[in-house]
Amino acid sequence: MEQAALTQKAIDLLKELISIQSFSSEEDKTADAIENWFTSFNIPFKRHINNVYAVNKHFDESKPTLLLNSHHDTVKPNSAYTRDPFNPHIEDGKLYGLGSNDAGGPLVSLIATFTHYYAEENLNHNILMVASMEEETAGPNSLRGLLEILPKIDVAIVGEPTLLDLAIAEKGLIVFDAVIKGTPSHAAHPNNDNSIYNTIEVLEWFKNYTFPKVSEVLGPVKLTVTQISGGSQHNVVPAQVDLVIDVRVNDKYTNAEIAELLKKEAPCELKERSLRLNSSAISKDHPLIKSGIALGRKTYGSPTLSDQAALTCQSLKLGPGDSTRSHSADEYIYVKEIEDGIDLYIKILKGFLK
Repeated sequence: MEQAALTQKAIDLLKELISIQSFSSEEDKTADAIENWFTSFNIPFKRHINNVYAVNKHFDESKPTLLLNSHHDTVKPNSAYTRDPFNPHIEDGKLYGLGSNDAGGPLVSLIATFTHYYAEENLNHNILMVASMEEETAGPNSLRGLLEILPKIDVAIVGEPTLLDLAIAEKGLIVFDAVIKGTPSHAAHPNNDNSIYNTIEVLEWFKNYTFPKVSEVLGPVKLTVTQISGGSQHNVVPAQVDLVIDVRVNDKYTNAEIAELLKKEAPCELKERSLRLNSSAISKDHPLIKSGIALGRKTYGSPTLSDQAALTCQSLKLGPGDSTRSHSADEYIYVKEIEDGIDLYIKILKGFLK
């Protein structure tokens, strides 16, 4: 099929996906639509819950494998929407609809690219296409829950909106729960161990704390106190105040190193919720990146999290659309961005696979 016709079919698939509610863990109908794509091209596929995946026709276990991955779940539309989030329509070159930008555009572009290369012979890598579920919630059935049943992955492209620039590194994430303790009492009595006042010093510590290792691509680790709660009655000094701390980890640290460091130095009790969302990166000298740079694309480090966090291999985040539109009201992607995205994916892989 000619690339122009394949691109139009990809845009039609995106419209279909937008029209179907597919909140995280509720993606069964969008999984059906993706199955129908593969069936229409006579491409064998497998399905695990709402994850749909396929390999190229001439898959060879002796060759390394390139993963193409993006997700078909969405967040719920926010209250600021002025358009029907499930009504895909084009105005002024913009395709509106929930999930159009995050990550429907990158997903259908990767599916079209996989289809373009499906029957190619003598590629130096196998190609594995995975349309995954539960990315928005980092759920147990997302890409990370699928890895054990997939072929071994050697390198990956994760489709997310990057304005078609090459995100060669991505920050990891650790969320900590902190407890600042004090002595509970009646508000009318003296108390020199008020947990709320004790919080002042702790907040100052977090505000001023810095991690010494700075990444060339991702910059410093970013630590932010994002939630605070304490007390339930006006006349009672609470026994403790609870904080939530969001830490975005660069590629100079593992999540385990960050947790060990903070728990040792912080002036309060800390407990991490999870250490599995590590930072990710790919060398600028990797042939996949060289292929993109040769096509005029620039490299950068991404502060936002994706399913890259599930991977241990080198991985690139790349796709049509703009990350600043993700989760916004009246979400959209330019049709031209999808056309350019498919063209770029195909050209990058031409330089990498042959």
